[in-house]
Amino acid sequence: MKKLIIASILLLAPVFASAAGGGAPLQSADIDLSDQGSLQRGAKYFVNYCMGCHSLQYMRYNRLAADLGIDEVALRQNLIFDDSKPGDLMTNAMSPDDGAKWFGTAIPDLTLVTRWRNPDWLYTYLKSFYVDSNRPYGVNNLVFPDVGMPHVLGELQGSQDPVFEEHEGEGGAMIKKVAGVSEATGGSMSAEDYDALVRDLTAFLTYAGEPVIMERQKLGWYVIAFLVVFTVLAYLLKKEFWRDVH
Repeated sequence: MKKLIIASILLLAPVFASAAGGGAPLQSADIDLSDQGSLQRGAKYFVNYCMGCHSLQYMRYNRLAADLGIDEVALRQNLIFDDSKPGDLMTNAMSPDDGAKWFGTAIPDLTLVTRWRNPDWLYTYLKSFYVDSNRPYGVNNLVFPDVGMPHVLGELQGSQDPVFEEHEGEGGAMIKKVAGVSEATGGSMSAEDYDALVRDLTAFLTYAGEPVIMERQKLGWYVIAFLVVFTVLAYLLKKEFWRDVH
């Protein structure tokens, strides 16, 4: 019974995680892990915009390069900007103490972010920052209220204002609640281009959380085919054994 309860919790953990936070409806990331170009662009965006604070401590540069079809010259030129070697893990120089001092908490590693949350959560989160002067970095997030992270992609997306709705609270008082965000303005990218960037970044982090996912899914079809063939053979064998039994 105890094992059954633990298994149930593990299975439902992604559901709880995706439901946690602001309760904003999640948008479909619609990622394609077979699109190597998308994964390569996502790796570039991660290194350029995210890796200053976040790490991928379970991913090695050379594993990424092999999976994504990146040769060592391109890897060193475009994805390694310090004295790291291709065989090193993708960590960064920010210490947990510095992260806690600047952002109020230790900066999380992102290797498993889409496995703990899910790709739709991350995709929606990166599109849901809005202006909030009450927050330390001037922004808040629909999916993750009171987030301590600045909007590092803000110069690309632009700024979004909160859209409020009113509902009646206790005692009849009207309460304002953020229900959505306005269209982004002032960014260097169009809305379509920013969506594509976030989709590529989400795809890359989904790959990073399980680099063998495509091989596992491919192998799964072979296993299913084997079981189908084995079931047919077992049925025919059973009929042969029981043919003369009355």
